[in-house]
Amino acid sequence: MTEVDPSSPRYRDDIVADAPRPISRRGRVLSWIAGIVVLVLVVLGAVWLAHSSSGTGTRGGGPGGGGGRRGGGQPTTVGTVKAVRADLPIQVEALGTVTPAATVTIRPQVSGTITQVLYREGQLVRKGETLAIIDPRPYQAALLQAQGALIRDRAQLANARVQLGRYQTLLGQDSIARQDVDTQAATAKQLEGTIAIDRGQVQQAQINLGFTRVVSPVTGRVGLRVVDVGNYIGAGDTNGIAVVTTLQPIDVEFAVPQDQAPAIGKRIAQGADIPAIALDRTRTQTLDQGRFSTLDNQVDTTTGTIKGKARFANASGQLYPSQFVNVRLTVDTIRQAVTIPPAAVRSGQDISFVWLLKPDKTVTQRTINAGIASADKVQVVSGLNVGDIVITDGGDRLSEGAKVALPGDKPAAGAGGGRRRRNRG
Repeated sequence: MTEVDPSSPRYRDDIVADAPRPISRRGRVLSWIAGIVVLVLVVLGAVWLAHSSSGTGTRGGGPGGGGGRRGGGQPTTVGTVKAVRADLPIQVEALGTVTPAATVTIRPQVSGTITQVLYREGQLVRKGETLAIIDPRPYQAALLQAQGALIRDRAQLANARVQLGRYQTLLGQDSIARQDVDTQAATAKQLEGTIAIDRGQVQQAQINLGFTRVVSPVTGRVGLRVVDVGNYIGAGDTNGIAVVTTLQPIDVEFAVPQDQAPAIGKRIAQGADIPAIALDRTRTQTLDQGRFSTLDNQVDTTTGTIKGKARFANASGQLYPSQFVNVRLTVDTIRQAVTIPPAAVRSGQDISFVWLLKPDKTVTQRTINAGIASADKVQVVSGLNVGDIVITDGGDRLSEGAKVALPGDKPAAGAGGGRRRRNRG
């Protein structure tokens, strides 16, 4: 074999001839385009395969169990409940405002300087309890004067009567003129009138003296202090001495739609006792229980509502004046009605219906006539019997005759799963 000298020109020419030629710019662009086309084809193929697999699982029926019935898929799992008999209350709910049974501004009946204030702000006071004392000394003096005048005039009347007796004796002896007897009789009568006036003045002075002790006319809670010791206050002062608000019992005023007023009025005419419940703003906590009191005598034409009032004992003190609460009235109770949960009732075109579970675990649509509804029960007037099983959960995915499964049922093996197990075997 002939050896070639690496330093010779011929050797360098052979090396250059055997080296790979550089790829042109056009070749690189074509390579990139080909790679992108292959990647797009791979993605489209994967999407097509996934879509084909999904279509195979749902072929033969729409959503909601039709496919499970015709194509061998799993049936829809649903929740059920039986129609039962229960007492269904007819209730009216409204937003109300707590109002005190009485709010009294206690104004003094006499004028004077306040010598004592016997209440604390926010204190609970009883009817007849003394709240403040006005200086009684001027009124004690006026009472003494009235009593003195009464004693004086009584003495004058006694003397006049004695004198009249003497005159009448002399008249019988024909020793005095009849005119003098008549004048003395008139004087006695005049003094009797004076004594009547004196008695009235004594009573007035006693009343005024009693008014120097300012008492609460109702049982309730005292508001903020209006006056202090040493202040002079006039009779009938606008601000008064204190404001007392009755909290026990307490009322709640509310408005109900005029369409519900006849039912309430009918129960009132029957002499029925309508229970009322006061709830908080979220309707989750019961604040107190009471009784419906009365309806107003006219409808508010601007709102189409009529005002009502309910009274509560408020023993726990959870109702406070001007507080907003929700009122729930139990107007009547339907005894032993056929009831189902509201979730079971569905609405169609001008009808209400339920999905009825048949013994073979298929469903059928049953039209019902729904009556009174509450938060957790709906009255079924016609269309269902006690013991019928209706669908409450999963009804949106059902169709007529669909096969369903109940919670706790063992899932049936699908056809695809059987093939996979056989292939593994």
